[in-house]
Amino acid sequence: MAVGSYWPDHLLTLDDWDALPEDNSRYYELAEGVLIASPRPPSRHQRTALRLCTQIEPQLPCGYSVLMQSEVVVDHGHPPTVRVPDVLVGPTADIDANLPRWNAGDLLLAVEVLADGTRRTDRRAKFFEYAAAGIRHYWLVDLEPVGLTVYQLNDGDYELAAIGSGAVTSQLAGTPITIDLPALTSSRAGR
Repeated sequence: MAVGSYWPDHLLTLDDWDALPEDNSRYYELAEGVLIASPRPPSRHQRTALRLCTQIEPQLPCGYSVLMQSEVVVDHGHPPTVRVPDVLVGPTADIDANLPRWNAGDLLLAVEVLADGTRRTDRRAKFFEYAAAGIRHYWLVDLEPVGLTVYQLNDGDYELAAIGSGAVTSQLAGTPITIDLPALTSSRAGR
């Protein structure tokens, strides 16, 4: 998805979203039909998301897999909302089906790496959108200083489940997942 020199002058539908020209120079989301463009995440942000994926994947319960920056429809109504979490965990069968985008209610986990320019959106707007859409777990990774805040869906609202800055363990589908936070941002020794 992308827009190049074209910028829509109306609230977009999912069909409009699909019809936008390809443009990978920015990071795009759709918030209540409004196209949102952000700069691509900087290197440290991308490395953190990648390392988080490599820590999560081998610990997941059978039937789940991890992806980076995949489209998630959090509201199908008019106007729709499409978000792109930094990391998500969903059914392996849906990945194997090569879906173009995810339905939020099918996700086990959405993760946002906090960054300047998106911090408020991740902590407020996405927090409520993801809960309303039924995403069972929501994690926020902070890089300054490194930390993890874990929320779990309970009766339609997120409740704080864990917070930490070293090794943090949380349950996903009844399986403990441990994240070594310093390893997400440290330089690799000896290289």
